[in-house]
Amino acid sequence: MSIDDDKQAIRDKVWRLLEQEHAAPSGSYGKIPSFEGADRTAALLAELDIWQRAQTVKANPDHAQLPVRIRALNDGKLLYMAVPKMASTQPFYLLDPASLEVSAEEAADKSGAAKKARRVGASEMRAIDVVICGSVAVNRSGTRIGKGAGYSDLEVALLIEAGLVTNNTVIVAPVHQLQVIDDEIPQFCRRPRQQRRRQGRSLWLAGRLTRHRLSSRGVPGQTRPTMCQRLSAKCSMLSALSTALPGFDLASCFPSSRP
Repeated sequence: MSIDDDKQAIRDKVWRLLEQEHAAPSGSYGKIPSFEGADRTAALLAELDIWQRAQTVKANPDHAQLPVRIRALNDGKLLYMAVPKMASTQPFYLLDPASLEVSAEEAADKSGAAKKARRVGASEMRAIDVVICGSVAVNRSGTRIGKGAGYSDLEVALLIEAGLVTNNTVIVAPVHQLQVIDDEIPQFCRRPRQQRRRQGRSLWLAGRLTRHRLSSRGVPGQTRPTMCQRLSAKCSMLSALSTALPGFDLASCFPSSRP
């Protein structure tokens, strides 16, 4: 089997499991799935220091991440939402809570953003503190896969190229517990013209919501991994949240970097 076949098999397994366990709405197969507990996931994320310190958030436009986008606006954060399928030379909607003329709920919906938000290109954007990354599956080494179109990877690559996603950016994938798998997720490289080095950190919350930080440091004289390679990271426990919220997990994507 090819890498694409292996990845599609993982997607198929997760989509079917979510529907079988009624953890996602009917018709979620083939999509970035919404899931039971999405509102609570957004509330949990809002408790973390990385969220409370963040001033700018970039999110994908899928319905699954709507609660996080609403939370970002209600918490006074500047929100950049990707235009669906990047169908514009200005591929992001700018949503500024200080100047919204509609509710956060309406503005954060992709149809509302299309009507009310201004489109911007990377040259008009501020540095991103947190990226919200829609995913079909993630594993415990920090690898994720989407539905297969590649838009999320392209969005992040564009922001790295512009210097807006850096070592200080944290990339988070809110997912249901059933979307967190123990299997290795094969990597397929979609390089924008050249390999990109990476180092940095990502956030991982799993199981009983024990919080960890993953860090990857380049070794002098050695080539650092590219964005398309699996993160080799040292995991150190920072703290444990006092309450476990059953039914979902919050898992990280790959860490961010400069080119």
